[in-house]
Amino acid sequence: MTSTALPPTPQDLLWEAVSTGNEHAATLVVFDALEHGLPAQEVLLSLIAPVQRRVGEEWAANRLTVAQEHAASAINDRAIAALSHRTAAAPGTPVKGRVVVACVDGEWHGLPARLLAEVLKLRGWAVDYLGAQVTTDHLIQHVHHVGPDLVALSSSIPTRLPVAHAAITAVQATGTPVLVGGAAFGPRGQYAALLGADAWAPDAGAAADRLDQGPLRRPAPAHQPIDDLPHLGDQEYTMVTRTKTQLVRTVMAGLEDRFPAMRAYTPAQRGRTAEDVAHIVDFLATALYTDDADLFTTFLAWTAGILTARNVPARSLVPALHILGEELKDFPRAADMLRHAAGRLAPPHNGRLAQEQA
Repeated sequence: MTSTALPPTPQDLLWEAVSTGNEHAATLVVFDALEHGLPAQEVLLSLIAPVQRRVGEEWAANRLTVAQEHAASAINDRAIAALSHRTAAAPGTPVKGRVVVACVDGEWHGLPARLLAEVLKLRGWAVDYLGAQVTTDHLIQHVHHVGPDLVALSSSIPTRLPVAHAAITAVQATGTPVLVGGAAFGPRGQYAALLGADAWAPDAGAAADRLDQGPLRRPAPAHQPIDDLPHLGDQEYTMVTRTKTQLVRTVMAGLEDRFPAMRAYTPAQRGRTAEDVAHIVDFLATALYTDDADLFTTFLAWTAGILTARNVPARSLVPALHILGEELKDFPRAADMLRHAAGRLAPPHNGRLAQEQA
């Protein structure tokens, strides 16, 4: 018997194009899918979106460099732009309403928001796509200028949730409802509810479906963040945020004794370790903001996987958590989160793993 290889799928072809930096080929794949009858929305959600997810997965598995990941994402973005020009509605076409789509301040992953903007255009909405990293001040200025029916905010990074909360509250204060989406808001949208968003959607298609069901309504008056999150009254989030730089320095100073392998690190490796510690502090602060220890432990489990893929021992995280716990021993919520996370990374039967590395 002879076996015949299956022909490559459009996803295979697009992946090959973006992973090798071939923008021309990527655009041809997108246009070919359109010409073979795939609706434009499905090109966005069933072709480009899965390939973009694969870009992130391949980076996490250390099979793409940061530069390759950026290049692949940029090619997907330009493929979306080409598709948008090809499928643009004729001038004068009636619209359902106006939506402002933006990423929260500090959020550089603009592709999910771009996908939403294009899907909404295809569904008959006028869309102002403001792009990545939009400051709250600039967003509010634009809302006052154009008076949209809705603002859609995107964030993939949970550490941007406090900023997202400020943006949600500020937009709602104008009387404009807010729909949010992106991985930052949790797999079930739990942080969207916590921060008072008017609606949440897991993806662009679901967001468009929600708007097709009818307009969002903004109840008044809008709540202020401190009213919605009374646990912030203990000031732990504020203190951890304000002392981040000192906390990172303290951890870096103590790591050589707790994790002797670090003594052989190159300057570049030390720099990456300091970045990792800074991310740990950022996620701890966000967990304090949301009062959700699972947010912190989930991040650490993900980080452990990333380190393992890069041949860095994930156990190096444990002494960093111990040092932070010692520094924050007077902060009950933070100390509990750190103990819980360290226990998850180094179960009791592993004992004093962090202190015993040689």
